[in-house]
Amino acid sequence: MPQQLDVELSLTINGEPVSVKACSPAMTLLEYLRLSGRAGTKEGCGDGDCGACTVAIIGAGADGQPHYQAVNSCLIPLGAVAERQVFTADGITQCHIPKDAFVKEPVTVDQLHPVQSAMVETGGSQCGYCTPGFIMSLFAAYYDGTPDDLSVEGNLCRCTGYIPIRRAAQMVAQAAPQDRFAEQLLSASTVLSPLAYTTDNNGHSEQFYRPTQLSEVLDLMQQYPDATLVAGATDLGLEMSWHRQHYPTLISLEAVAELKQIQQTDEFVEIGAAVPLSHIEANLHGLFPSLDEMIHWFAARQVRNRATLGGNIGTGSPIGDLPPVLLALDARLRLAGPSGERTMPLADFFTGYRQTELQPGEVIVAVQIPQTLTPGATRRLTQSYKIGKRGTDDISIVAAAFVVDVDSRNTILHARLGYGGVAATPVRATAVEAFLVGQPWNAETIQAAKLLLKEAFTPLTDLRGSADYRKLLVVNLFEKFFVEFS
Repeated sequence: MPQQLDVELSLTINGEPVSVKACSPAMTLLEYLRLSGRAGTKEGCGDGDCGACTVAIIGAGADGQPHYQAVNSCLIPLGAVAERQVFTADGITQCHIPKDAFVKEPVTVDQLHPVQSAMVETGGSQCGYCTPGFIMSLFAAYYDGTPDDLSVEGNLCRCTGYIPIRRAAQMVAQAAPQDRFAEQLLSASTVLSPLAYTTDNNGHSEQFYRPTQLSEVLDLMQQYPDATLVAGATDLGLEMSWHRQHYPTLISLEAVAELKQIQQTDEFVEIGAAVPLSHIEANLHGLFPSLDEMIHWFAARQVRNRATLGGNIGTGSPIGDLPPVLLALDARLRLAGPSGERTMPLADFFTGYRQTELQPGEVIVAVQIPQTLTPGATRRLTQSYKIGKRGTDDISIVAAAFVVDVDSRNTILHARLGYGGVAATPVRATAVEAFLVGQPWNAETIQAAKLLLKEAFTPLTDLRGSADYRKLLVVNLFEKFFVEFS
């Protein structure tokens, strides 16, 4: 890491180099864009649900090559976009309009980006508030050749304008982009260099570090024991966006190569703690069906482009979507700290509400998921479920994941039932697991297991659901799993 702390951040916005001084590194990108006069990007919910604030950045895709990635600017701290290229809806026209220029004549339709032109032609904008976000989601997908329903799943239109927006996506779906934005991808670099930035924010000193090696992360954590780690910032971004929390020292993990690897052996798959979920989704699809299912419902594309496996585990949230899946898959964690590395079962990691076994100065390095069947088993039955008030853009009321290995006679040899939202931590129904082993995989066994599951947990009642409703979900989701695989 550089010893000298810089007093400015450099990035590129719509092709223009920008130097940021005297701004908190924890200020959201959305706030900076609007305060600097780039008001085409809108603020809707401020927590990554509506997509109105979507922008595109150039980053490494799942294939390691530069791609335009749609992200929620309301959740990204300004420090995380240092040295990056950022694009907004008011900066992608085919003509160049300086940010501060007084434009006497409006931009004509033939000067618009093809995605913008398609939205105009189909009447895809009604009130227009959500339109910039839809445009940027489609913009990113346009250069990947995937402008479809999934590309705008993280954008909400409150004027019920989805049909014309879908038509706009269909209009540009077959395009082969050959413009200045396509050319920029060819020359773009996704390598992030070390960064050390400091500023004085209303009398509060704030520092932002972006190390590139795990050893540097551990050194910084020793130097700043109260520092906050940040990877995708999709969870921490809520605190920045809504609660204006003060973070004296932020240590970014997204440039640390050791935390961004996916490795496969005959025995297990190891996923780096800072690998974005969209990379896991693309590179490991089909390997762990329950993980595929939960990542799909985890959140929308903008969030999956930033959120990480380590972040979802490290928060210790009892309603994190991925821990139940990983518990059911018998995942282990690889941890590193000042005294070296160690591994431990994820089942032993959570110790209480938002409390974990992480020691001072320790960081999650990777998650190891076994990919071998129980000896004697002939097939594995596995699936995950997320129950929320909405599909992707919501917190779980209850999340569940199940793994059952059976032999040729349909006898259960191995069972794992992982749940979230029913206790102070993500948890397994261990007593029910023990009961299932040795039993036949049939309706009678499931009915008996349901009686045990009914009393397995004592969930709380909150705004999302009552304790009785959660207990019912615990039982019924397991029966649903049986019905699907019977």
